[in-house]
Amino acid sequence: MHRRTFLTSLAGLVVAGPAAAQMKHDMGGMSGHGNHAMPMAGTNPILPQGQPLRALPRLSNQSAVPGIFKAELVAEPGFVRFAEGLDTPVLLYNRTNPVIEAREGDKIEISFKNGIPGEPTTIHWHGMPVPADQDGNPNDPVASGSERTYTFDLPEGSAASYWFHPHPHGLTAEQVYRGLAGIFIVKPKDDPIPQEYGDTVLMFTDLRINADGTMPESTMPDLMNGRVGDHVLVNGQKNPAMPVALGEKRRLRLYNATNARFLRLTFENASMIVVGTDGGLIEAPVAVDELLLTPAERVEVIVSFDKPGAARLMTLDYERGWMGPGKPNEAGMILLTANVSEAAATAIPPLPARLRSIEPLGNPVVTRRFVLTESMGGMDHGSMPMQGMDHSKMSMSSGGMAMKFLINGASFDMNRIDEVSKVGEVELWDVVNDADMDHPFHVHGTQFQIVEHEKDGKITTPPYRAWKDTVNIVAGETVRILLRQDMPGPRMYHCHILEHEQLGMMGTIDVRA
Repeated sequence: MHRRTFLTSLAGLVVAGPAAAQMKHDMGGMSGHGNHAMPMAGTNPILPQGQPLRALPRLSNQSAVPGIFKAELVAEPGFVRFAEGLDTPVLLYNRTNPVIEAREGDKIEISFKNGIPGEPTTIHWHGMPVPADQDGNPNDPVASGSERTYTFDLPEGSAASYWFHPHPHGLTAEQVYRGLAGIFIVKPKDDPIPQEYGDTVLMFTDLRINADGTMPESTMPDLMNGRVGDHVLVNGQKNPAMPVALGEKRRLRLYNATNARFLRLTFENASMIVVGTDGGLIEAPVAVDELLLTPAERVEVIVSFDKPGAARLMTLDYERGWMGPGKPNEAGMILLTANVSEAAATAIPPLPARLRSIEPLGNPVVTRRFVLTESMGGMDHGSMPMQGMDHSKMSMSSGGMAMKFLINGASFDMNRIDEVSKVGEVELWDVVNDADMDHPFHVHGTQFQIVEHEKDGKITTPPYRAWKDTVNIVAGETVRILLRQDMPGPRMYHCHILEHEQLGMMGTIDVRA
């Protein structure tokens, strides 16, 4: 749909499906944490900056048996003090954003309890090669007050920077922006990155809070574009400080755990080398001046601090497409400040020229095409789930328009299988963005290889081979990916702007043995 037509239709807009349930919930239709007042202009609290960077807490292993990682996770309400004197109601895992660290070959047993009042939830192990019934899909919810155990093995070659977050149907976006996210690092048996570089996790989230510390509900522009907060946080802090020695090299794992914010990053007064992406290390280091980290993507970089003084991780402007008012100013935000001392670091070993081998997936036996579009049309009760919708209110808006984000012309239906594939078969997916904004596209259950990008008749190939589970599809672009599913069961594919997922941009592929 053309942007001009889309924007002129906003006056009559109503929201259908899971997003309607979310809006009703946020406006007080459900008990719990979603009943705060709308923010007023000029009421944005000031967050402290320059505090020492905090490491996210590690989840301790309760197993004494080698090769088994066993722990408990509880999703529940809590409070965080982001601004002086203000306690913000949030949702957390074990009252924090924990880091799980395990190794290739380990068996994982996570006992999970849903302590969120009145809401189902799941844990989706984003990017991880887990069985379909352990993946935390929206068709496998954990009811409020209930428990379950997630069990899976970490195969050889699975070392990477993963993360985990909720994936309940119709509530994913809200539960994530209220704080539910954690890190899952799988270490290799032999790590080529020198230990002297350390291993620092930087998890990016963004925050919007009212003058009283509460989080406002999402607005209509939030649903159209994805919710973008007023503050970008690193490990829950605004522009924290990190001391480093002159000449030091740091291994940083960058995680975009926001609902919808695109982060085009550069490191002022420091140099970056990419060594890994979503699915782990790449074959050889690649020097970059900047990188784009879209929602749900991860990247591993080695940063060299060769100049004394302040080295700042900053954002650059990025035009990803914006519908309606409220376009944020993305440029010039300082996310992290490394204070580089005059004292030189002790002897630092060089980065290896070769990190690992990535075999190409080979020739596909199946080709699929997925077209991403926007829709402004009459209410279509059949194509979008209506759970939680207040039908009496809906009738008052019968003259309005329904906003949807679609894949192959259809909104997500949890009771529908959109595609059927076979275990072990290599497939070529053409993902076509025929919408007016970028969409980061995520596939559950596997990692894929990007073959090429095509836009306006021009084809470009990636500068290096990598394993990915999320790829940005620019408006008007086609991205071709090769993938293979190695375990049977239903798997989701969707836009990882979480509000777009809830407005229909998601499908199910059933992988059969």
